[in-house]
Amino acid sequence: MTTYPHRRSLHFLRPLPLLLTLSATAAAMTLTAVAPPKAQAETAAAPGLTWRSCAQPGGPAGQECAELPVPLDYRDPKGPQLTLAVSRIRSDRPAARRGTLLMIPGGPGSSGVQWLRRKGDALRKEMTGRYDLVSFDPRGVGASTTASCGLDADDRHLVHLRSWPGPDGGIEENVARSRRIAAACARHGGAALRSFSTANEVRDIDRFRQALGEEKLSAWGASYGTYVGAVYAQKYPHRTDRWVLDSSGDPDPSRVERGWLVNMAAGADDRFPDFAAWASAPAREDEGLRLAQRAKDIRPLFLALAAELDRAPKETTTAGVPLTGDRLRQALQNALYDDDSFAPLARLVQAARLPAEKPVLPAALAQPLRDQDAAVTVAVICNDVRWPSSVPAYRRAVAADRVRHPLTAGMPANVSPCAFWKDAPAEQPTRITAEGPSNILMIQNLRDPSTPYFGALKMRRALGDRARLVTVDHGGHGVYLGNGNACGDRKVTAFLSTGQRPERDVNCGR
Repeated sequence: MTTYPHRRSLHFLRPLPLLLTLSATAAAMTLTAVAPPKAQAETAAAPGLTWRSCAQPGGPAGQECAELPVPLDYRDPKGPQLTLAVSRIRSDRPAARRGTLLMIPGGPGSSGVQWLRRKGDALRKEMTGRYDLVSFDPRGVGASTTASCGLDADDRHLVHLRSWPGPDGGIEENVARSRRIAAACARHGGAALRSFSTANEVRDIDRFRQALGEEKLSAWGASYGTYVGAVYAQKYPHRTDRWVLDSSGDPDPSRVERGWLVNMAAGADDRFPDFAAWASAPAREDEGLRLAQRAKDIRPLFLALAAELDRAPKETTTAGVPLTGDRLRQALQNALYDDDSFAPLARLVQAARLPAEKPVLPAALAQPLRDQDAAVTVAVICNDVRWPSSVPAYRRAVAADRVRHPLTAGMPANVSPCAFWKDAPAEQPTRITAEGPSNILMIQNLRDPSTPYFGALKMRRALGDRARLVTVDHGGHGVYLGNGNACGDRKVTAFLSTGQRPERDVNCGR
């Protein structure tokens, strides 16, 4: 959530930054996306879909793709249109088919088409023909209509899109960059960029449902996709069948993405001990990756190395892109998403400590994001909710957060382009409530660095008896078909396959 590009999290977050994943030309018109009257939104006829094969080597057999026109402004459903890239894998057992399962990608900025390509075979195996599997690239992402802010390459580096304070905690450079990004997006983004929001993604999902000819959808939403899924279930409860929310954040409507970003500081603290235990284990000795003999020594080692790189950045194999303290801290944030990233992080730390060695930066840190990918991530989080604009307040928040959470050095509490966003949010965020059918299953890791467990509990409380929560004693971001926990996978598969939820919240061990 409000997360940035990262190898495994591509299916939730990729791209991209302030959170993230990732074309047509934006229509030039002024947009104020006020929620349309319900009757108008539901009676606007959705066009049919013309499917074509888009199967790729290594991907699911039979994957198909199509284009879905959606209104730029839902108050004017017959006006200028944007295009969504949509995809499906049809049930291979028609007699067993009971409906359509929508995969709602994360980010903001992740591609659902690519997520379906990566996870389609595994999900099809679990569902044994019960569903057609479908997904989409949201507005601004992948093969859907995109927009650009015209940002300089330096401003599109992940460590700059995320506002890491200076080594002394200063935020002056962050403020200047945030103003520059907000101004560039206002100049170049156009009406398309102003339409990138959770509210419009939810409307687009319902238009997709209509185009599919379905009265209801089942869904698996991950990361930011859990918030999109929760908002859809709030606005269209009668259109939901079996609903899975995987790795949820705090749905507080006064904060939304701003709160998710702030919560990542505590999330990193929750997750870091898993890396420390791994990096100090005797098994790392033969791999050359044992960073210390004791787990308790890993944290001070990491903090000291980051401080040293603040003072003297180290040349890397990427010309002109040194390993700074902030790049090391960002590498840690990315690596905490899944255990498979621990080894690359340890190698980076080892290389940074050896005077004669040039570190190899992870791809996500070695080069800038595409302008379109940076634009959609920034736009959604800024269009969804108003952010405070007081620079002194951000300065105070960063100073306090650096003391409480040194691993993230004040970044989660820092200023962003949203503080200087030209256009106020077109509509208020949706409040998630307990009103609606009891057809939601949540699943959550205990030690999630991006959507911490305490935030997920707030989503659980907001949904009340509509939901049940499966808690998995595991670290990382993303649970179902992602971290190998058989208990958690069984609970989700059983719910989607049979409709049976646990009678009460349950815990799954390692």
